[in-house]
Amino acid sequence: MAAQTSSLRDTDVLIVGAGPTGLVLALWLARLGIRLRIIDKASAAGTTSRAMAVQARTLEFYAQLGIADQVASKGRWAQAVNLWSNARHRARVEFQAAGAGISPFPYALIYPQDEHERFLIECLSSLGITVERNLQLTSLEQAGHYVRAEILHSDGVKEFCTAAYIAGCDGAHSTVREHLGIGFPGGTYDHLFYVADVEANGEILNNELNVTFDGDDFLVTFPLKSNSHARFIGTVRDDPNRTTDLTWDNVSKKIIRDLRTSVENVNWFSTYRVHHRVADRFRAGRAFLLGDAAHIHSPVGGQGMNTGIGDAVNLAWKLAAVLRGANPNLLDSYDPERIAFARRLVSTTDRAFTQVTSSSALARIVRLDLAPLFASVFFASTTARRLLFRTVSQTSINYRGSKLSSGLAGYLRGGDRLPWVQTTDGADNFAPLRSLDWQVHVYGKPKPELESFCNQRGLALHVFEDRPETRRAGLKHNAAYLIRPDGYIGLAEPYGDAAKIASYLDTHRITPARAAAAA
Repeated sequence: MAAQTSSLRDTDVLIVGAGPTGLVLALWLARLGIRLRIIDKASAAGTTSRAMAVQARTLEFYAQLGIADQVASKGRWAQAVNLWSNARHRARVEFQAAGAGISPFPYALIYPQDEHERFLIECLSSLGITVERNLQLTSLEQAGHYVRAEILHSDGVKEFCTAAYIAGCDGAHSTVREHLGIGFPGGTYDHLFYVADVEANGEILNNELNVTFDGDDFLVTFPLKSNSHARFIGTVRDDPNRTTDLTWDNVSKKIIRDLRTSVENVNWFSTYRVHHRVADRFRAGRAFLLGDAAHIHSPVGGQGMNTGIGDAVNLAWKLAAVLRGANPNLLDSYDPERIAFARRLVSTTDRAFTQVTSSSALARIVRLDLAPLFASVFFASTTARRLLFRTVSQTSINYRGSKLSSGLAGYLRGGDRLPWVQTTDGADNFAPLRSLDWQVHVYGKPKPELESFCNQRGLALHVFEDRPETRRAGLKHNAAYLIRPDGYIGLAEPYGDAAKIASYLDTHRITPARAAAAA
């Protein structure tokens, strides 16, 4: 039967790919009142638990959407990570102690991706948005003020969709990226790895994260919801060029036996290769790349899914602002803000992963002797543990080099994440971020002209008590911090000058959402 063409449909943003990145992008846009469609070529959501860790920064974004507590209740809090070498316990880092005062979520949450996706889909559904499945992007062209996409249905019917913008959240084999002709340089590691959900008992079934090295082998374990269930990630014993017909029997059991652990049942098993790639650019005109479509890397540190969600939040508020009349140049900041972090992340995880998997004599000495010794000494330091938490939790990410970032007040610069501070009434300074809107924070007393300006512009002004805790966080007494919708500081104005804030907003033609709604 010949393909038929349906009537033309239009939307503000067309999202291709309904993994966590695409779903969070859709949720944020929907909350901001933006028309969108989200399509996926798969017939159903994923049924295997791929990514596992939900980092603190992601939970902070979810708190802005009002869903963090639900997510946290569904997953398992990993309170610590243990390092083992040759079956000896060498170091332990407690997340809660390391992250205390840095984030309202001082832990890593273990929440399998398949369950995570289903929850996000339910959240979208509650907003009246459905993931459109069995739809495949077959062509893409940009013309003037819109994007025209050809979409193929599973029954052979073709549909054309025009959108102001298109977001490629469609994974490592991104069709959007291919149609844009954007390169995806990088490579693939030689080793073949396995991932398995198991029922087991033993020393590493301790409800914490465990990283273990032993000769040429390594094992990473994540606790799952039940005490006797865990996710194992390790190397496959077989020929690395063989990728079919592999089972749990092909896994070396020595490292597991040495840790006095026995696996009673394997509920799910799969193998995969690890890639390290970053797209040449994350934007081409009205098209954007996010998540695995833009960057893929080793699973070291549980950063991949969280980085994609960070992409989604960064892009969502900018798309919404431009669609409401902000300067289109605002979108120019997406690529440099996110690609810089992606490149650093891939470089860092590549070095770490190469060291972990190398079979050279020097690498083995470093892995089995020097690294554990260094870790046991290094992580005895509170400063070192807090540095580790900031890095892994992604709370240390900043956009200081962005054209949207300016000013210095206290120890904080434009582009820094707003530091989390609890208030005397038991609340915190993150609560106002749930508006997903621009706002001004003052820790002390704002100038009368600033109060008047914020009132005139429909810009929320939040005043907090100046306390030792705010000073320690780097917040300057009586300074004004213009906060972006994603919780980063756009402008740090040390003297609380309303004229400086007005200039910033006027330069970028930014109108707070609540002011636009009232107009």
